[in-house]
Amino acid sequence: MNTTYLPSDFLPIVVQFGLAAAFIVVTMIVTHKIGPSRKSSLKDDPFECGIEIKGDARTPVSVKYFLVAILFVLFDVEVIFMYPWAVNFRKLGMLGFIEMLLFMALLLAGFYYIIRKGVLKWEQ
Repeated sequence: MNTTYLPSDFLPIVVQFGLAAAFIVVTMIVTHKIGPSRKSSLKDDPFECGIEIKGDARTPVSVKYFLVAILFVLFDVEVIFMYPWAVNFRKLGMLGFIEMLLFMALLLAGFYYIIRKGVLKWEQ
């Protein structure tokens, strides 16, 4: 199957992208121009979940918070690798199954290590 694509073949994609970008820009401009503009000190205050602001925004945050976030992303990305494997399960055969068992064993070993180190324990 030898097909060659010309630049004109991509014209519908470029037009669609241009229309989407134009819609976003026009919508932002129109809502800014016709929307209400009531400035007040109460309205300009930051608002977070109905809780009034206390202290400074630059208070130190525990490193555990960031560590848990990074671990979540790490294990989440590793689990994403299971989707293509599940889609191609029959094509991969026994070798693919053994490779996934090895992958799962390494993933669970890492998770076990994290739990044994107490990384996920929160001190109050």
